[in-house]
Amino acid sequence: MKLSLFIGAAVAPLVIALATPALAEPVTGTVVDASGTRALQGAEVTIVELGQTAIVGADGSFRFGDVPAGSYTLRARFAGAVDDVRTIVVPESGEVSVDFVLNPVGTDMAGGARVDDVLVIGQRSNFLSAISRQRSADTVQTVLTRDAIGQFPDQNVAEALRRAPGINVLNDQGEGRFVSVRGLDPNLNSSSINGNRVLATGGAERAVALDVIPSELIESIEIKKTLTPDMDGDTIGGSIEISTTSSLDRRRNLYTASIEGSYNDLNEVTSPKGSVDFIYKFSDRFGVAGGLSYYNREFSTDNIEMDGWDVSDDGIAFAEDVEFRDYDVTRERYGGTLTFDFRPNDSTQLYFRALYSKFDDTELRRRLIFGFNEQPRSGSDTTATFDSADGRIQVRRDLKDRREVQSVRTFSVGGRTDAGAWRFNYDLGYSEADQQENGSVDPIRFQSRFQTPGALGVTFDFSNLNRPSYEIDFGQAAFVDPDRYGFTLLERTTREDARDKEFSLKGDAAYSMTLPDSSSLELKFGGRLRQREKTQSFVIDLYEDFDGDFTLADVLGSQTYGLADLGPLPDLRRVTDFIRTNGLGRFERNDLESDFVSNAENYTADEDIYAGYALARYDNGPLRVIGGVRVEHTVTDLNGNRLELVEEGAIVGGVPLADDTLFITPVQFESDYTDWLPSVNVRYELADNVIARFGAFRSLMRPSFGQQAPRFLVEENEDGERSGEFGNPDLDPYRAWNFDATLEYYFAPEAVLQGGVFYKKITDYIVEAEFENGTFNGIAYDEAVIPINGEEATVFGIELSYGQALTFLPGPFDGLLINLNYTYTDAEGEVLGRTIPLPTSSEHTLNAVLGYEKGPLSLRVAGAYRSGYLDELGGDADSDRYVDSHFQVDLSGKYRLTENVQLFGEVVNLNDATYTAYQRGPGRDRLLQYEEYSWTAKFGVRLNF
Repeated sequence: MKLSLFIGAAVAPLVIALATPALAEPVTGTVVDASGTRALQGAEVTIVELGQTAIVGADGSFRFGDVPAGSYTLRARFAGAVDDVRTIVVPESGEVSVDFVLNPVGTDMAGGARVDDVLVIGQRSNFLSAISRQRSADTVQTVLTRDAIGQFPDQNVAEALRRAPGINVLNDQGEGRFVSVRGLDPNLNSSSINGNRVLATGGAERAVALDVIPSELIESIEIKKTLTPDMDGDTIGGSIEISTTSSLDRRRNLYTASIEGSYNDLNEVTSPKGSVDFIYKFSDRFGVAGGLSYYNREFSTDNIEMDGWDVSDDGIAFAEDVEFRDYDVTRERYGGTLTFDFRPNDSTQLYFRALYSKFDDTELRRRLIFGFNEQPRSGSDTTATFDSADGRIQVRRDLKDRREVQSVRTFSVGGRTDAGAWRFNYDLGYSEADQQENGSVDPIRFQSRFQTPGALGVTFDFSNLNRPSYEIDFGQAAFVDPDRYGFTLLERTTREDARDKEFSLKGDAAYSMTLPDSSSLELKFGGRLRQREKTQSFVIDLYEDFDGDFTLADVLGSQTYGLADLGPLPDLRRVTDFIRTNGLGRFERNDLESDFVSNAENYTADEDIYAGYALARYDNGPLRVIGGVRVEHTVTDLNGNRLELVEEGAIVGGVPLADDTLFITPVQFESDYTDWLPSVNVRYELADNVIARFGAFRSLMRPSFGQQAPRFLVEENEDGERSGEFGNPDLDPYRAWNFDATLEYYFAPEAVLQGGVFYKKITDYIVEAEFENGTFNGIAYDEAVIPINGEEATVFGIELSYGQALTFLPGPFDGLLINLNYTYTDAEGEVLGRTIPLPTSSEHTLNAVLGYEKGPLSLRVAGAYRSGYLDELGGDADSDRYVDSHFQVDLSGKYRLTENVQLFGEVVNLNDATYTAYQRGPGRDRLLQYEEYSWTAKFGVRLNF
């Protein structure tokens, strides 16, 4: 019954579209720039006498569905352009079509037209397009676009979003990866490409790693912060909608190519990058667009990590484990897009869209690890000294060689049909993402234990939170002797296969009418079916001994680390040669542990979502109201394993176990729930250049698959003490009421000043918590980590933004462009009797861009700041993990040699911003992780024809 209802809602618009005869023709037309290059999406076309406004679409078209006969004034408006006003006469029957051509402000038409290209090329083009689409939008949103010759402001989608108001980009290895909207967890966003979901490549999260997608393949990005009923309801942070290029969006054929080098200061290596794009129109009704991108980036990272912080009986703070990590990373990206557009007649447009992107991430890590099982002998407020006479000092030197391949694929076919006052949209989509590993070494480890008097003494200095150091007090010769470090572990990810697939079907039907008071009303309904399947499967082999002598001296290498002298470390080539020569057969596999860690990660999850909605859109002069309700019914089927690893001697069924034993029990959980999601968005023009907006909507965010997958992992020692990590299939979704109010002041043709407030009330938000002495799903434990629903959280925030092209200044300063935005977010919740900031919520986010563009020269300096945030919840406030504030400066420049050739350069992380995670005491901050990356320079040439 439910399936029939929701599929009916999705398919009905298509059936009506095919069966409905054409009614009276509406008023239609196009809006393009004066150079005839590009459609001006986001331009507003207004019938002045009726107060009705149509928004120009990506292909440059606009449409009024039902206009009474008569004479009218038609006005087209776009930021930075001179308004174009026409008079039209609408007959009793028959089509009226008007095509607008807009000139930039300041164009001198006397003595012949002088056409400037600022509307379509360069920084000003991107800015003007963004504020035009923002101004005309139905919701609170931010837009980023590329210009008419295919230039996008940044290198990948995540980096491009860093410049937008309220956006905080979370880095991985110094490169933007996950996007936080208004300071909230990236898992609270939704991401789509051409209207279909981008799926998470990893096995556990819903958050999409947007560094997988090169910006060269993208036409525009919209960040929608309020929802309408025709949008998916699973968004609390923001809906990130990515669009690729359509051939019918442009008025001319386009061919572009770029060749680039990328130099990282830390590893002193130059990496290649290249891309090509094309748009070819066979006719005004049929075209093809596409692109290819390739980037092989090599860079280095220096890292320090600490864990197990404690305080000795003498009051000395110390870490039980200290790691110095030396990373060399190669990230190879390549992708492509292909789009076919066909307009068989004036009322129908059809498309096929495809995107493929592959991200090949190879991480080589060498590591020095200190491990202590006794308290320090002495120390101070900032130091701790350990002596092997007091207890074991364990020193490990290992190497990790992990190659992780992630790919994203999206395909969609659909179209739009107009039939008089009716408009129909229909789409069939398929998305897939996966993450693969085959034979990664993670890690191979060599170890030496110093546990006698005089063997080893070491002192740590924690006075610099970010750069703790160590000094060997005695035992230096043994500490750096590679022959003393024997092989103890080879952990091999023989296979990782994580896949995420989604099939979707959606359809919409809208009917427009003019009311007696000359206002307009659009009634719209539709539905969507989404069927998702996520699987994760691992085969991990643990080898803990070798048949023969095998020490670090057999595979000795060197470091590229810059924070400390790590002494002898393994070399990748020599490790690979050793394993190839001797074969895995000479290594002893630990079957029990291998089976445990493999099965611990495995699960499957099916999630089907059936959605339907109805809305009304009312326009009356300065007022626009969109309101309605969406209903989403969710069905989940989760499969995983209950693992119990019981040590020898433990009592099971009244009998002591003779050996360590692993018990594996398959488990399955099913659930379903329904959410009604009302929403209203109001847009009101207080004056010709002042717009007020208000939005209120109900939304949800389903738990991540890793959190709800029924994976129950228990380890029991011979004393019967049981520690566990559990997934929680009984988790409820986040549910939220969201409220937004903004005021936008367009005080000049190329300027905007805006401010807004937002409030969110979230129930059942999810955190991971530590528990002692309990039972979960019938499994007893002494200690456990379990994801749970919190009680209630509130989010209050303020957004401020200013952007302007300073063309009023005298030359040469009239080429300056400035963009500033600031977001304040106060996000707090209650969990287990504690008031905490919501994880990953930054209180302050600030972005600043100063650009200059005049003649062939274009320059930009950009700074992005976010304050620190809670990253993970510990057992108490002192053990919570926080990430320190981050401020990064990027610099770019372009110079156009000819109309078709441009040189460009960029410096990323000019100020050498670093990453720091820490605990807040007691007494003082305690380092958990520090990374530094240095700067990266990019340079190249771009061709366009």
